[in-house]
Amino acid sequence: MGWFWADATPAAPAVSKPLNHPQSGGDAAPPPGCPMHNKKTVDAFTSAVPTPAAAPAPASPASGCPVPHSNPSANAALSSCPVPHGGAPEPTADNQQSFLSKLNPLNYMFHSISQERAPNQTHALPTSRDESSIPKGTGDGNWEYPSPQQMYNALLRKGYTDTDVTAVESMVAVHNFLNEGAWGEIVEWERRFGKGLLRGWEVSKRGEDNADIELRRLEAQEGGREQPTLIRFQGRPKEMTPKAAILQMLGRVYPSKFGTEPPFDRHDWFVSRNVNGQQKEVRYVIDFYSGPPEPTGEPVFYLDVRPAVTPTAAVERLMRWGGDVWWKASGSEVREEKKNARS
Repeated sequence: MGWFWADATPAAPAVSKPLNHPQSGGDAAPPPGCPMHNKKTVDAFTSAVPTPAAAPAPASPASGCPVPHSNPSANAALSSCPVPHGGAPEPTADNQQSFLSKLNPLNYMFHSISQERAPNQTHALPTSRDESSIPKGTGDGNWEYPSPQQMYNALLRKGYTDTDVTAVESMVAVHNFLNEGAWGEIVEWERRFGKGLLRGWEVSKRGEDNADIELRRLEAQEGGREQPTLIRFQGRPKEMTPKAAILQMLGRVYPSKFGTEPPFDRHDWFVSRNVNGQQKEVRYVIDFYSGPPEPTGEPVFYLDVRPAVTPTAAVERLMRWGGDVWWKASGSEVREEKKNARS
């Protein structure tokens, strides 16, 4: 998940369906044997991109040996060739370009992926790219999703040569849908806590059922809402989050309640939050889970989106969870219903 490129002219915005709940079904119906449930394809979305082998540069005539070895009479006077034919010096840290220097630091992907049709490609793929609803941290528009042709070329570049080319468009649709859902969750969290803990408690103290009402009331008083932006992101599929690891452990002990497959992907998204006029970077952690498909065959995915554990984020989580529990456990919900009924 989370493939974006920002190096081309933005395409026309695509109509996308944002998610407001961590459980969602893709709005595009992938064909039977959905590639999103194929372990190889899932790994392909997030595995590290191998360094492409550089083609050897042709040697110029001036770099060749000036002694005509094929003409014995021309060099008979020489006891040995005066030109050193030893190997080239070993590359050092100064003259060797690092792998990371070849990547875009905003998403740890190569700066561009070809839009050209791949060799032996049997099915034409669109080259148009959809613009996301996710603003870039640089302020110059929104992040863009890869085209189906770029996605296919990237998969081939990573060695997944058995990818079904006819399924790539569905893969891109699901990929884009999940990223829009993840961003929707981040925006809702920023709406609640982006302006401080005190305001966050004002929203959270009446439970989740009333949070949206409180948010709209506060935003109307404040004259609108702040729009967060995505600075950069990083895929970390091989690194399980502590929460996911604990859930896997609990699933072994209590499978009927906690038993679930491990997340097939993990992302860290770095979001810009405006705090009293100063931009603060907040790291969000996203675990991507797949669930049993719908009866119609559509895939089902679960997104667990939350800020990474810091002292501030820990308080935010406690407020959101504790406020909802306290609102229901203390009887406040019932008292408010009776009060509204009397009025």
